[in-house]
Amino acid sequence: MVLNFVFILIGFVLLIKGADFMVDGSIVLARRAGVSELFIGLTIVAFGTSAPELAVSVQAALGKSGIAIGNVLGSNIANVALVLGFAAIFTTISISKTTIKYEIPFVIIITVASVALLIEGDENLTFFKSVVLLCFLAIYFMYLIQMARGDKKNKSTEVEEHEKTIYDKKISLAIIATIGGIIAVVFGGKLVVESSTFIAKSFGVSEMLIGVTIVAIGTSLPELVTSVVAARKGKADLAVGNIIGSNILNLLLILGISGLVSSVSADRAIYFDSFFALGVIVLFYIISVKRKKIGTFSGIVLLSTYVLYLILNIILG
Repeated sequence: MVLNFVFILIGFVLLIKGADFMVDGSIVLARRAGVSELFIGLTIVAFGTSAPELAVSVQAALGKSGIAIGNVLGSNIANVALVLGFAAIFTTISISKTTIKYEIPFVIIITVASVALLIEGDENLTFFKSVVLLCFLAIYFMYLIQMARGDKKNKSTEVEEHEKTIYDKKISLAIIATIGGIIAVVFGGKLVVESSTFIAKSFGVSEMLIGVTIVAIGTSLPELVTSVVAARKGKADLAVGNIIGSNILNLLLILGISGLVSSVSADRAIYFDSFFALGVIVLFYIISVKRKKIGTFSGIVLLSTYVLYLILNIILG
């Protein structure tokens, strides 16, 4: 028991320091590549922090478990309501015009498309449905390519002043910091989830409650810590890009791969989770359009929405 508490402590240290290294390294990579921090958040950081969801969903798909779908939907809800809500309490997060105009609407569109595919017909994630999701992913990649080209064009006419760090002097150190940070964040999250689950079971907590709390929140810990660290460093685009990119990859890449691995049956909570995931991203869009930022009040609203989700999960069993 004591050893598990030590593992939790080690896990949080890895999460916090790993996120610190990853954010600093990613910022330098963005500068050197001539792309925006939003682009880095949507790609490198989002891929890295989505690793736990990918591992859980693929393993669940191999076992033909509905957890593969529930994990993705639950993670997307947590990313927006819990992660952004929690980060906004620490610091105000500005939402860029391009994110409001392009990225968030795209997440809404693919969420609607994914929900329609999941509840259509036999409510299974089949090979054909996965191919459709991966086609959407190809469109997203084309958009990212265009974004990178636009970023480089804009950067060529800008002279950006910033404080030089050790990563600016050696690009290899920036790469190591980014990759090493991702590994530390993912491994730290795994340590926290597994150790917390063991302790909860030791106290007789039900597996259902563990699933909707420790496991659901645990797989979003990488996004949570990374976004909070990025926001605290004044890198709002990186924080938001991490969440948006992670949600897109969860729906298109992770569900797409899961369905290719094996046809997965949706569990009984598919309707509840699907429409709640859609409702949360729409709420995020409304807040972004009206306020152009997420402050303390908006953060509390999002966090309250996540608490409501947990309560309803427990009531519905």
